[in-house]
Amino acid sequence: MGKTVNPRRVAENEARAKIVNLRISPRKLNLVAQSIRGLPVQRALNELEFSPKRIARDVRKALYSAVSNAENNHNLDIDNLVVTEAYVGKNILMKRFAARARGRGVRIEKFFSEITIVVRELGQEAA
Repeated sequence: MGKTVNPRRVAENEARAKIVNLRISPRKLNLVAQSIRGLPVQRALNELEFSPKRIARDVRKALYSAVSNAENNHNLDIDNLVVTEAYVGKNILMKRFAARARGRGVRIEKFFSEITIVVRELGQEAA
């Protein structure tokens, strides 16, 4: 008796990619995620290519991964893909201390975050 297959977490015309442990605060990462939400994939890639933000390079890799998942794993047409969801979550928080004057110390918080990108294939009439 084998293990039962987990159901898909996304619809039949969707694919997703997730990157965890990105060394940036969720607040800053969400600014980049907002810039690509709802855009066609090619336009979103152009947006990330010319973005001045450092993290845009990693978000672009995640978007490429979602497109590759759509093409190879789910047989979706990459010309009709749209970024339907791009959401950000909190991850671990590293706590460090920095020495200050008079023997004090202050806490430095180094945030990590994660991003999930979901792409959906639209029909020919919607594109």
